[in-house]
Amino acid sequence: MATTNSSPLRWVKSSYSTQNGGSCVEWAPAHVSATGVVPVRDSKDVGGPVLSFPAASFASFVAYVKAGEFDAL
Repeated sequence: MATTNSSPLRWVKSSYSTQNGGSCVEWAPAHVSATGVVPVRDSKDVGGPVLSFPAASFASFVAYVKAGEFDAL
């Protein structure tokens, strides 16, 4: 389990994830506030890898997704 210092991260499912188990992504917003790093994981594999991104880079990625920049891929 990923932790911040000695505390476990509090994961939140993305509002873009479906409630039926598809495309489930979780992130830990409190960790972002404290560190400027966005931890992301697959909610279907909570013991699996956690990817960490600088907050500014992740914000740019989200903006591109919202703008449909990756729709053609």
